[in-house]
Amino acid sequence: MVKAFTQLERVLSLEEKQGYKNTAVVGGIRQFAAFWITKARDDALDEDDRALVEQVAEVLQGYARLPGIEARAAAIASLREKLRQRKEWSASGQAAPPPPPEPSRPARQPAMPRKPVPAPVPQPVMAQEPDPEGLTQPVTALAGAGPATASRLAKMGVETLWDLLYLFPRRYDDYSQLKPINRLEVGETVTIIGTIWETRARRTRSSQRIVQSVISDGTGNIQATWFNQPWLAQKLPAGKRIVISGTVDQYLGRKVFTSPEWEELAEELMHTGRIVPVYPLTKGLNANKMRDLMKRAVEEWAPRIPETLPEDIRARQQLLPLQQALLQIHFPESSELLHAARRRLAFDELFLLQLGMLGQRRTWQAEPALPLPAAPPQRQQFVDSLPFSLTDAQQRVVEEITADMARPVPMNRLLQGDVGSGKTVVAAAAMVTAVAGGAQAAMMAPTEILAEQHYQGLHGLLAPLGIRVALLTGSTSGGDREQIYAGLADGSVDIAIGTHALIQDNVQFHRLALAIIDEQHRFGVDQRAALRDKGNPAVNGQGEARNPHLLVMSATPIPRSLALSMYGDLDLSILDEMPPGRQEIRTRWIRPSERERAYAFVRGQVQQGRQAYFICPLVEESNKIEAKAAVEEHARLQKQVFPNLKVGLVHGRMSSAEKEEVMRAFHSGEMDILVSTSVIEVGVDVPNSSVMVIEGANRFGLAQLHQFRGRVGRGEHQSYCLLVSDAASLDAEERLQALEQTNDGFQLAEKDLELRGPGEFFGRRQSGMPELRLASLLDLQLLELARGEAQALFAEDPELEPEELAALREQVRVFWEEAGDVS
Repeated sequence: MVKAFTQLERVLSLEEKQGYKNTAVVGGIRQFAAFWITKARDDALDEDDRALVEQVAEVLQGYARLPGIEARAAAIASLREKLRQRKEWSASGQAAPPPPPEPSRPARQPAMPRKPVPAPVPQPVMAQEPDPEGLTQPVTALAGAGPATASRLAKMGVETLWDLLYLFPRRYDDYSQLKPINRLEVGETVTIIGTIWETRARRTRSSQRIVQSVISDGTGNIQATWFNQPWLAQKLPAGKRIVISGTVDQYLGRKVFTSPEWEELAEELMHTGRIVPVYPLTKGLNANKMRDLMKRAVEEWAPRIPETLPEDIRARQQLLPLQQALLQIHFPESSELLHAARRRLAFDELFLLQLGMLGQRRTWQAEPALPLPAAPPQRQQFVDSLPFSLTDAQQRVVEEITADMARPVPMNRLLQGDVGSGKTVVAAAAMVTAVAGGAQAAMMAPTEILAEQHYQGLHGLLAPLGIRVALLTGSTSGGDREQIYAGLADGSVDIAIGTHALIQDNVQFHRLALAIIDEQHRFGVDQRAALRDKGNPAVNGQGEARNPHLLVMSATPIPRSLALSMYGDLDLSILDEMPPGRQEIRTRWIRPSERERAYAFVRGQVQQGRQAYFICPLVEESNKIEAKAAVEEHARLQKQVFPNLKVGLVHGRMSSAEKEEVMRAFHSGEMDILVSTSVIEVGVDVPNSSVMVIEGANRFGLAQLHQFRGRVGRGEHQSYCLLVSDAASLDAEERLQALEQTNDGFQLAEKDLELRGPGEFFGRRQSGMPELRLASLLDLQLLELARGEAQALFAEDPELEPEELAALREQVRVFWEEAGDVS
């Protein structure tokens, strides 16, 4: 114990001599206390020593916060007096008297219940006048950012000061936990403060240059090594006090640092000793320079950014002011404030997303639509003609759609339904309503196969009712095409089913009042808008402005969070019930070594009169991806595995006529097995098919695998799906296990979103959705909070006209300017 108190006495004496500047120990008195207190507590001999250690600890830990030289001098004097008294009583062999009460402390009060510790708050930002115009200046307006730096930043999409503030760190290294050298552990990421004892530079046998420094903090020493940075030998002389941050390694049994971050000990640390931001980089722009640049940008311009959220919203949602959030997202004072900053900025993104959606919905519905009465007699005639009964879910959704179409406001509805849930029949009921109202309907599908199947199904259902249905695709012959053009223009064609051919300039409708888009996420923003415009006479220069009723359909179940975000401008209808007789598809994940058993199973199914699919990921072999090729697999299966069966082949490089011929042969039972690429994902309905084998199943996403699987199980026979995985990653294993466990497309969609993230679930280019830098569409709670606030504000003032909302109005415009219309 004597040694600990002697060491303390030396430090206190040195601090007194140096004028109470908190420089007696590298890192300050608090740093010294971190290791002294632990050692002193362990060495304390009795209760008196332990009491004295705790008194000393309290003073040491609060020393740096004392208001001035006088207060520090008094604290040091008080501690030295306690040490003197302990030395005297220890020498006399008597028990030490109880320490006198501190003169500055009031007498102890009765214990009171502890109040909860409030959440940390950031240091206040110096109020500055908002300068939105200044923020639009090029980055060269920032000191230290010349043309070369601006050119490098431009490669990352940063051209203005505003862009720079919103270039967020891609991750953070937490170096905020200071530790003495004698308590370091191998593998931990820490920060130490110490003095350089020596620095040496040398070359290895391979001529690699190495700089090694030995750093000490009074508790021990440690070696730090840097490679190929010879200039550090001059920058790290003996006697310099530095801060080192990095991961503790081990070399020949000793703890060392290898290529750690470092900076000279200063009042404020930026590269070490804190939660350090790590930014995206580009050639010529290293991490330290990027942090220096961001520090200047944040300190100078974050206080000038205009607040976009109304104060009442910030208060209700307990959100940081925007200026504080930007400061803390870049250079957080604590992990709690970093979390608060991310929450504020993520809320902003979701809030702007929802406001944009609501604005698009309002714009779409600003033009009137042709009201189409529900037409009960015609609709009932259609329902009675069906060879099956509608499910409760189908009846409910038909009522929702026909109620929308009866209004003079354009319908804007998303119809979701799992594979086989009966969306096409619901769409047919809507078409019957449109035709009964004296108008036309059009359905656009992404592929010719799907368009052809829709045409065959709808023509069979509607032709007996006297409704004229035409098919228009890229493969439609010239004579037929001109005849269809004429029929659409004069109204003699009631319903057009087709692909992108429907939106060609020379296609004119007489009275298009219902536009249906199937598998709508496969279309770009402009393509969807073009079909809508076909129903607006004003757009076509023909007469009064009217928008058609719009129904978009998706057989790819969309998680609720994603639907709220990507299709927030659409009303949502869900077919959550399968038609009677639809059997659950039994799914099994097998290894390549079990492929022969799969072949035997397929052979048995064919012998029972069933048909089978084999799905391959590529058309031809690729040297980069070891995947089965449909062309080669077809030849192998026909010659070596199933020589006595008829094996067909279809892939995306075949012409539409070739694909149609193969599909027709397979549908009619002329082929036993069909080998295909992902072209089979949609548009195939062969009730006699009962088994599907998916090669390289680990290479597909969950949603796509579920779509493949939905091609079987469409008839009365029990159906099966065999997933052959060649080398599954952990993520792929999760996908395949999920597919084995459930046939519920909505559950699988949630899992797919969780595994792949919203950016991969649907491509942004296809969806027209703005890029989200911080917000996650998996955060349904924050999404719903933002949606609720956006709806309330929009209901009060859809134009965001008040002057106090000008900054928000501008942010909505900027946020959506590159995304286009998602409706």
